[in-house]
Amino acid sequence: MKSLKLLVLAVAVVALTADPIMAAEEGLIRIGKGIGIGLSLLGAGIGLGLIGKGLTESMARQPEFATTIQTGAIIFAALLEGVTLLALLFCLF
Repeated sequence: MKSLKLLVLAVAVVALTADPIMAAEEGLIRIGKGIGIGLSLLGAGIGLGLIGKGLTESMARQPEFATTIQTGAIIFAALLEGVTLLALLFCLF
C-alpha cells in the first residue's frame, strides 16, 4: 500500500511540475480517447444487462403485465443507448 501511495505521489509531482515541452503527445490523447470509449461501452453493456435481467424477472413474476413492463424496458434501453452515443461523441471530439 505504501508503494502505491508513493507511486501516486510521484506521478502527481511529475504532472504538476511538467514543462510545456513535456505536453501530451497525439498518441497519448488517442489512448485516453480509447479508454473513454471502452469505459462508456462497458457501462452500456452492464446497464443493458441489468435492464434485461430486471425485465425477465418482472415478466416471470407477473406475466399479466408483460407488455407494460416490456414497453418501460424498451424506453429505458433507448435512453441508455442515447447516453452511450453521447459519451462516444464526447470521447471522439
